[in-house]
Amino acid sequence: MPGSILGNAVRRLEDPELLRGGASYIDNLDWPGKAYMVLVRSTIAHGLLRHIDADAARRMPGVLAVYTAEDLGLRPHHTFVEVAPVFARPPLATDRVRFVGEAVAAVIAETRRQAVDAADEVIVEIDPLPPVVDPEHAFDDGAPVIVPDHGSNLSFSNVDPLPNDSADEFFADADVVVRGRFENQRIAVVPMEPNSFAAIPDSPEPGRLTVYASTQMPHAMHPMLADVLGRDPATIRVIAPDVGGGFGGKAGLAPEYSVAAAAALKLGRPVTWTETRSEDMVALPHSRAQVQYVELGCRRDGTFTGLRARIVGDSGAYPGIGTMLPGGTRRMSMGNYALPKLSVDIACAITNTTPTGAFRGAGRPEAASMVERIVDQAAIELGIDPIDLRRKNFIKPDQFPFPTHTEITYDSGDYDLPLRTALERSGYQELRRQQAERRASGRGKLMGIGLSTYVEITAGGSSEDYAAVEVHTDGSATVKAGTSAHGQGHATAFAMIVSDKLGIPVEQINLVQSDTDLVRSGGGTGGSRSLQIGGSAVFSAAGAVLDKARSLAGQLLEASPEDIVVHDDGRLGVAGVPAKALAWAQLAAAAAEAPDTVDHSDGTEGLAAQLDWTQSDATFPYACHVAVVEVDADTGNVQLIRHDAVDDCGRVINPLLVAGQQHGGVASGAAQALYEQVIYDEDGNPRTATLADYLMPSAAELPSFEVYSTETPTPLNPLGAKGIGEAGTIGATPAVQNAVIDALAHLGVRHLDMPAAPERVWRAIEDARAGRLPDPWREPPAIFDRLRAGQIGESADSSAADGI
Repeated sequence: MPGSILGNAVRRLEDPELLRGGASYIDNLDWPGKAYMVLVRSTIAHGLLRHIDADAARRMPGVLAVYTAEDLGLRPHHTFVEVAPVFARPPLATDRVRFVGEAVAAVIAETRRQAVDAADEVIVEIDPLPPVVDPEHAFDDGAPVIVPDHGSNLSFSNVDPLPNDSADEFFADADVVVRGRFENQRIAVVPMEPNSFAAIPDSPEPGRLTVYASTQMPHAMHPMLADVLGRDPATIRVIAPDVGGGFGGKAGLAPEYSVAAAAALKLGRPVTWTETRSEDMVALPHSRAQVQYVELGCRRDGTFTGLRARIVGDSGAYPGIGTMLPGGTRRMSMGNYALPKLSVDIACAITNTTPTGAFRGAGRPEAASMVERIVDQAAIELGIDPIDLRRKNFIKPDQFPFPTHTEITYDSGDYDLPLRTALERSGYQELRRQQAERRASGRGKLMGIGLSTYVEITAGGSSEDYAAVEVHTDGSATVKAGTSAHGQGHATAFAMIVSDKLGIPVEQINLVQSDTDLVRSGGGTGGSRSLQIGGSAVFSAAGAVLDKARSLAGQLLEASPEDIVVHDDGRLGVAGVPAKALAWAQLAAAAAEAPDTVDHSDGTEGLAAQLDWTQSDATFPYACHVAVVEVDADTGNVQLIRHDAVDDCGRVINPLLVAGQQHGGVASGAAQALYEQVIYDEDGNPRTATLADYLMPSAAELPSFEVYSTETPTPLNPLGAKGIGEAGTIGATPAVQNAVIDALAHLGVRHLDMPAAPERVWRAIEDARAGRLPDPWREPPAIFDRLRAGQIGESADSSAADGI
């Protein structure tokens, strides 16, 4: 067997087709008789839906139908996870609207232009109600109740125990308690491809429905759609073609999917729907949206005694997976530190805003930002170097596996390893010298150096997946995987795993995915699970094929299967006797000609194997990021000039793919720290509904990142791999935010909320120079006292947050 291909930088097999324009996104696809759906959306954030007049629209040229909720009869459903039955969302609004952008009617026409023109003619009568926009005020006495059948605006809560229910006792052993109120602002997902869907009745045969969805999880969506439509799942086929980015926002069954599918069935012809960018900004779930009140107890020598947090989450108008994300934040709120005590209370609010959902990291970036922000603040207040403070409190390598206070166990780690590497690679000491020189001279822009160390959970929500491997009579192989790629490099990684096991060149290995007719089952893609779960399933299926091939080769060569090996040229034969070896094409042909020579108890035919593989627990990657910014004190403008990311995702299968994930993640995390924020006015109107208002940086605004990897394999899967897809997003945000605050720290600034927009930074500088230094703490809302007193509240399982 030749040296392993694993660990080598293999170029992506997926890219040539994409670069040649061969991608098949839903909006590019065509079917005879295709009609277009355009949705009429509410322009009122909260109100009673009185009447919809669609008569004029129905008479417009090319219009096939205008449907309201009453016309389609679709019952309310949950989009991904059910928080409570009462929060089910009607695909088209029925008695009331709850956010600007909620769909109230669907126009179907022969062309998109005709549908748009007709939608403009639909008259919607809504009696406005007072909206609730700020989640912290959603709990105020007298605040309008957005879901009357629920009775309050509290969608989810958690109360952790305190010693004798006393905060004073929680911090009794602390010399100093560092406090901060941090906003992890609401942001939009902004995938390059907006949400998209198509439904084709009587396809691929009469009585069946084929749907194409821009989704991360076609197999998870499949039974949900069948249930909503009241159909046997066997009559529905779900296909996810090329998907232009998901990032958590395209998980589950979007209400628009239900409407388009029902319209197609009612009309008996294909119906397709693709959002405009402005629709995507107000209708695709937003994420983050937390206000965090954090207290860290410390001794004078820097030893942490305990962390207490109270988190206000924003569920938006229809509580779903976004409501569970603060639970994911709680789960990872110990960070890298051996905290003796931990208490995290949560109150999630229903508001008249776009429902919140998952976005790259899904609860873990919020945890890292919360923990790393308060640790940096503690370093300033204690006068201890932020590196020394972290090292003093790190969980040590000999403490793994490490059980946390949040019912999880960190699998493996050496948290100082990426820290040491990042300090060395970034030239940290030289950066500090340059910063000191600038401050002493008073010349040039202010320089800030930010640090973050973090640990995250991957594959925490779904630990099982399906894979099949088949070798064909031409010597090529096909992999079927239950994961669903949308840019991550699955075809390359899975081909490398099969090639390493069987000796078949990666160019001869094809991936079949994202089709419920062709792939038996699957968990889809989310929570950085694909390589460790899906890849391990592929590894195991390839191993099962190898076992069958060794048995067959033993029969043909009259040798014991135990003596059969894969030779350097990829053929199978007796160890030490390469001259008599058999090619994979020969073995596949022999299996086809004499089926009884191969074990088919797993339901496969030919030279193939299929199975479901399960990982016993989640894995916990970790990292250190160092960010360097320059701040123009006259304008407040911040520029990120350097970013070093050192991630440990266990064993690295393909460093090229890992680096790509790191670069994309860091760009996303830095963008939140510096640019992005969804804003509503007091009436619930979105002020950032286009990319002219919502700041998305391009490559021109960001430096070329320096990315590295350390490797601490996990014992939980045969590859030793952990997740990497969300890592950069988690580490970059607090590193960049800390860097901005570090640039202003010598002026007395202790905290600055994200995004670090020029006006916010300039005002902080001016206030500091004038001696107006705001306290970074204020008392949390009274809802937490009420929760602790048992006056209100209910808890729910938030483990689903780790699977997105």
